[in-house]
Amino acid sequence: MNYKTDIVYRKESLKKLLHNILKNEDAIVQALYDDFRKPAFEAVLTETHFVISDLKDTIKKIKSWAKPKRVLPSILNFPSKDYIYIEPYGKVLIIAPWNYPFQLALCPLIAAVAAGNQVVLKPSELTPNTSKIIAKIISETFDANHVEVMEGGVDVAQKLLAQRWDYIFFTGSVGVGKIVAKAAAENLTPVTLELGGKNPCIVDETANLKLAAKRIVWGKFINSGQTCIAPDYILVQTKMKARFIAYLKEEITEAYGENPENSPDFCRIVNDKNWQRQCDLLVGCTIVYGGQTNAANCYIAPTLIDEPSLDSLVMQDEIFGPILPILSYDNDLDLKNIISKYEKPLALYVFTENKRFAEKVIQEFSFGGGCVNDTVIQFSNKRLPFGGVGYSGIGAYHGKMSFNLFSHKKAIVKKANWLDLPMRYAPYNNKLKTIRKFLKWL
Repeated sequence: MNYKTDIVYRKESLKKLLHNILKNEDAIVQALYDDFRKPAFEAVLTETHFVISDLKDTIKKIKSWAKPKRVLPSILNFPSKDYIYIEPYGKVLIIAPWNYPFQLALCPLIAAVAAGNQVVLKPSELTPNTSKIIAKIISETFDANHVEVMEGGVDVAQKLLAQRWDYIFFTGSVGVGKIVAKAAAENLTPVTLELGGKNPCIVDETANLKLAAKRIVWGKFINSGQTCIAPDYILVQTKMKARFIAYLKEEITEAYGENPENSPDFCRIVNDKNWQRQCDLLVGCTIVYGGQTNAANCYIAPTLIDEPSLDSLVMQDEIFGPILPILSYDNDLDLKNIISKYEKPLALYVFTENKRFAEKVIQEFSFGGGCVNDTVIQFSNKRLPFGGVGYSGIGAYHGKMSFNLFSHKKAIVKKANWLDLPMRYAPYNNKLKTIRKFLKWL
């Protein structure tokens, strides 16, 4: 089967994938719970529904996306018809992360298949139950020469990266992203790197503090903070800080109860190594809420820490857990000095009723994407690109942009023969003056 040209085959394959995901949705939700106690609500909202929605949208629109697009021709080529042909890159490697192990594996895969590529998917070994059911679904859906799942750990990833690919799509940490980029460079392979960063969340004096606290608590502690676009630290104006911390405490208790360890709605850290890393971040910090841990089930409570040093361990790298530092600021210069200390983040959030201030923040700082008066929800709109800038990533996807990401755009000019202007041909003789006048009109 020619995956490259057969749009009908691609569409039917995606329909079969949709059927198999719907058939196995309960098992997927259970696998996510077994891996790190992801609540069913979060599993459906952020994993299975997102993939199902992506599939339905792609199936509906794949034919129009794949059609050659006619563009306005250049008068220099008159008479001609100009087109952009959409073709697949070829063999694609997708390396998926563990934090949203189903969604962040399947969504790139859907786009790569829709664009006509052959795909090898490497799920995360840190979520083995989800990896296993992904492998099952893919094997039941696709011919192995079309789409294949390679399970395993770092050694498998290294072997895959040592091979030559036509495109590599990686989601994960900055450190591993550098390794992927280096491997890709050996063969000049194009890459998409979806990474992360220290995402600031600004709360100014005009913000609706109670609502801001509610939305920040949701965006930070969903998936136990293991979200690349979660708020990493809060910057709140000094005079509002004490009141705002009180609201944050109220909202955490409202969401997860007096003892979040007993809450069915609070996820766990994915494994012992990541749990220990989170615990280490708390050493020497001033904890104003939470801080409880339990090694037996990789539990760390939703935790607020007050005014950590910018040089402290918790402020050096992306936290990627349920720990939320709170810093105070007095003016715009304070904001700039703190935010600019770090690499460009994947997300930035600002809570304010001052539209001019919000616009200034958006314009002044470089970041992947974000929200005014909310957190995380920019990810949910397929019409918005999702991706980072600088250390937070290369490339962006979602919706039609995902299809385009995995497609090479081939420029084609179809020149007519009924007219052939002699101006461009040698010998040029005295044509320079004439051609300069002509080019001025363009």
